[in-house]
Amino acid sequence: MTERAQRLNIRVRLMVRRRSFVFLLALILTLLGPGLTAKADEQVHKTPAEKWVEIVGIPELDPARNVEIRNGIAFLLTDTQIRYRSGGYSVFERLAYKVTDRPGLERGARLDIEFDPSRERLSFNRLMIVRDGVVIDKLGDAKFEIFRRETDSERGIFDGRLTAHVDLSDVRVGDIVDYSTTYEVTPTVAKDLLFTRFQAEWGEPVALTRERIIWPTEKPLNIRAVRTGLKPRVTNAGGETTYLWETANPVPVKLQDNLPVDYPNFGFVQISSEFDWQPVVDAVLPFYQPAESFPADFEAKLTEIEVRHGSLEDRLIAALRLVQDEIRYVSLSMGAGSYVPRRPETVLASGFGDCKDKTLLLVSALRRLGVEAEAALTDIDEGRALEHAVPALQVFDHAIVKAKIGERVWWLDATDYLQGGRAANIVQPDYGFALPLVVSGAVLEKLPEKELLEPTQSVTERFAFPKRDGEPLVLTVNTIYRHGDADNMRRKLASTSKPKLADDYLQYYNRQYPGIKSTSMLESGDDRDLNIVTTMEAYELPSGALLANDLAKNFPLRADIGISDMPRPTTIGRTGPIALGPQVFKSHKVTVSNLNARFSLPANIDVPDPRVSLRLHWSSIPTEFEVEWRFRMLEGRVPPEEIGAYLKAADDIERNSAFSFDFTYVDPVDAGSNNRSSPNMAGLFGIGVAVLFLVGVVVAALVVVMLRDLDSAAERG
Repeated sequence: MTERAQRLNIRVRLMVRRRSFVFLLALILTLLGPGLTAKADEQVHKTPAEKWVEIVGIPELDPARNVEIRNGIAFLLTDTQIRYRSGGYSVFERLAYKVTDRPGLERGARLDIEFDPSRERLSFNRLMIVRDGVVIDKLGDAKFEIFRRETDSERGIFDGRLTAHVDLSDVRVGDIVDYSTTYEVTPTVAKDLLFTRFQAEWGEPVALTRERIIWPTEKPLNIRAVRTGLKPRVTNAGGETTYLWETANPVPVKLQDNLPVDYPNFGFVQISSEFDWQPVVDAVLPFYQPAESFPADFEAKLTEIEVRHGSLEDRLIAALRLVQDEIRYVSLSMGAGSYVPRRPETVLASGFGDCKDKTLLLVSALRRLGVEAEAALTDIDEGRALEHAVPALQVFDHAIVKAKIGERVWWLDATDYLQGGRAANIVQPDYGFALPLVVSGAVLEKLPEKELLEPTQSVTERFAFPKRDGEPLVLTVNTIYRHGDADNMRRKLASTSKPKLADDYLQYYNRQYPGIKSTSMLESGDDRDLNIVTTMEAYELPSGALLANDLAKNFPLRADIGISDMPRPTTIGRTGPIALGPQVFKSHKVTVSNLNARFSLPANIDVPDPRVSLRLHWSSIPTEFEVEWRFRMLEGRVPPEEIGAYLKAADDIERNSAFSFDFTYVDPVDAGSNNRSSPNMAGLFGIGVAVLFLVGVVVAALVVVMLRDLDSAAERG
């Protein structure tokens, strides 16, 4: 169920299988940490800023912005300057801020500067405090500590980045902290390609923002502004072009939740040295050449696939499962490893790999089996915005496979795990756009979007009320998972013990029906080729628990249909659209038996919004009541002018996803017919029947009178 079977993020799908390995690797890296601290002087240098850097005075914040200062820090200057150099470029960064109150001391008296030692040489150029106009130099006495935090190690990602930490002594309220650093960047891959981006808007007040790029005039830059009209001032001198963007006291922009990825909260400017995608592909394509031979054991597996499966479609699925299921996910993205895959023989020998490694291995395996395949770059979170990006390697964070048989194309994610389906029904990744690595004509390609035509999760609950006093209520629950939900549930069943899942499910039902008990172990079934997973549960609610607190008289029926997936951001200050997220199609059917009356739902409870809809179907006989909810949320966005209607629909859906009934009711008019009303409307149906009966008596009397009058008229005639 949606609340019980939480979605697994694609980046952590392999977490359980690799947890021991990841922990060991993280432990090794942690043990190496003291060695890194001892070499702080070698990692962080203290040098003056280079002569090409332009030093500006510290401006003052507009006094009107003081009321908008947050967390005791007033930003005065943010200044980034980039200059080309042979084999790379240099980046100068300066930040000046004022501590305005006591909470700001916690935030402003310590600095944490991240850098990648494999490609960046870090130097501190200045570190000073300005107090009442007097400059206090802190750089000479500063003691830097170097830490390797690896914040994504639990997800199996190790990037090798270091953090230079320094605590500033004797910082006081009213002080201005002014520091700057220079990075000498020597890219390990794509040495001649530049990519950078900067925000044109801030969520907090800032007195002055500056962005300056000095680049060879013979190499014009591709500049693209997104949701901002900010433009550079351009000058030329000595064969170099200088681009300068400055903004003084910009109006802070309110942060908005649930924005589409192609509608960023803050306007920004992106800059690339390239105007098309082929140079980006050319920078990494040599590293993605497929293997032509494999270790003997892997070659034997490919041969077995070749012999067992005559069709290329079946070979595609077999190869995909081989790479997905047997190669653990671990990303050693240090240095060139951020962009360069390890060779298939190395991956096979280690038994693990990241998206690049597994993509190259799968491409190699597919080509060995006669399937046309190539690697492609994409972005898991912001892939839908790639069509608005300037050509750059840094806009990607993931690699997948593009496979082709005849005219049909499949997009395959080798880092997935236990994926179900065959070639005709496999769930393909929904990342928006991808860049295939081809020799010529490289362009972004749009990944297919497929509308859900059937529920991906169908829950069926059957409540059997006790027929005699002292007997328990019996509940059975069957759930069918399809498509992506089947993949998620399959992984959950593989990574979590059934007793743990059963306990989670029991807790879910106990919140609604206190005292409920499980009567059998959770059962499950899996048809991986059809990509259908089923679970079966069984419970009993003792008669005492059913009578406690009048539970039977106010018995809740609640649909678990993914309503929590509906974004519900605040509308205060909202100007942007709402991103609805992935498609949702869920159904939930409840059958209640052994009743003594008819029951019904209120009229007009469907919610037919074009983006999020809820439809209910119900039926009733004297001994049984049944209701089914079908909830759909279409992928897309809600324009600002339609947000009010959408939020009303969301409220209606939430309200109509749960009802309570008095299932102890027996119709007093005719106990044999056992008629009963809709929820929370005790006796109305019975009253209606009585009224209809009285109306019928009156009508019958009138008919008798009329017939008598007609007979009298006939006699007079």
